[in-house]
Amino acid sequence: QVQLVESGGGLVQAGGSLRLSCAASGRTASVWSMAWFRQVPGKERAFVAAIRFSTSNTYYADSAKGRFSISRDNAENTVYLQMNNLTPEDTADYYCAACDWNYGGSYLYASRNYAYWGQGTQVTVSS
Repeated sequence: QVQLVESGGGLVQAGGSLRLSCAASGRTASVWSMAWFRQVPGKERAFVAAIRFSTSNTYYADSAKGRFSISRDNAENTVYLQMNNLTPEDTADYYCAACDWNYGGSYLYASRNYAYWGQGTQVTVSS
């Protein structure tokens, strides 16, 4: 099992920045990729960004490109999501996820391919 704990959410004004953290513990050697998804009430969980550990490749939703950056601290088993130039449309609960298959590309965009999930952290962007 892998446990994921997110932190770093909060309230920020439009144009501001936040950095989310996701600390992984447990059987982290079985994790090949990690990602961030977000969800607003009444909508499905949406892909934001992912990082594949074996290649260090990163993947972004169109809404995140140029504003968000996903990175990893190997020593700390932690993945970060740096979010800049936030808008009210970024308001959501953000979830960290871990995948135990070594696939990249479009495979990482689907929430069903992630075996482990954190509890979520709320991000609110005021206008």
